[in-house]
Amino acid sequence: MTVITATFARPLATKCAVQHHTAPAPASAANEDVPADEVSARVARAAAYRKAEAARARLRAALARLVPPLLGIALFIGLWAMVSATSPQLPSPGRTFASAVDVFSHPFYRKGPNDQGIGWNILMSLQRVGIGFGLAALVGIPMGFVLGRFQFANAMSAPIISLLRPVSPLAWLPIGLMVFKAANPAAIWVIFISSIWPMIINTAVGVQRVPQDYLNVGRVLNLSEWKIVTHILFPAVLPYMLTGIRLAIGVAWLVIVAAEMLTGGVGIGFWVWDEWNNLNVEHIIIAIVVVGVVGWALEHLLLLLARRFNYV
Repeated sequence: MTVITATFARPLATKCAVQHHTAPAPASAANEDVPADEVSARVARAAAYRKAEAARARLRAALARLVPPLLGIALFIGLWAMVSATSPQLPSPGRTFASAVDVFSHPFYRKGPNDQGIGWNILMSLQRVGIGFGLAALVGIPMGFVLGRFQFANAMSAPIISLLRPVSPLAWLPIGLMVFKAANPAAIWVIFISSIWPMIINTAVGVQRVPQDYLNVGRVLNLSEWKIVTHILFPAVLPYMLTGIRLAIGVAWLVIVAAEMLTGGVGIGFWVWDEWNNLNVEHIIIAIVVVGVVGWALEHLLLLLARRFNYV
């Protein structure tokens, strides 16, 4: 019996001894020899390290966003310089930049109805786009709600939309000139008829994809059609509608350049055509860059608007 007791007691004593020697010291005992100034210094160093690490992370993220586009632009300019070196008709990037500095140093001069600065041409094109695009939104968005809400109206208008939507925008210009007897309203008409289709189609698709449960709730609450549209359909359809608006503004800005080339007057499209008649290729390249930058800015403004209202 004594042997058995000793056999079981020995491991137990060993385990207790191990636990006794490996137990961590109390926190108060571990920190009792560290001065308060040293603790504060350690906390400050840790905070500074975290702040520096966050700054480095932000720098790496900024470089990751900026370096690829800058490399792409540098590659494009390098290819442009190589092509211009072998083709004398194409101005080099240096010549084009010097001409751009001269053009933008006085963008709002006026020397006659057909000789105005690039600033006036951009503003006139934006004015035409704003009017045509605004009219298209006033007509296209409500029509999209109607077509998406009522199946009969959708089936009735589907063949007409399918027939007219693929028509080239400039094919509508003679109709506008014949009806309005003037170039400016004809250009606005082309913008209107070209940019209305994305808003109609995207809005109608958004209405059709609203869950049926939402509409059932409206029927249970005995809501009027106006309240169903404003309180149920509009918030749910808003992302689709903003997508259609983004597509439409791109089409409108694309069309205005071509329309102004044919109709004349003040505008960025007319400026391109006028500089071609003067064989000023540097100004044509500047106009191409300006058209791209303005189109990019318009699209990104609408992207910011879409993020602001994308709450569904």
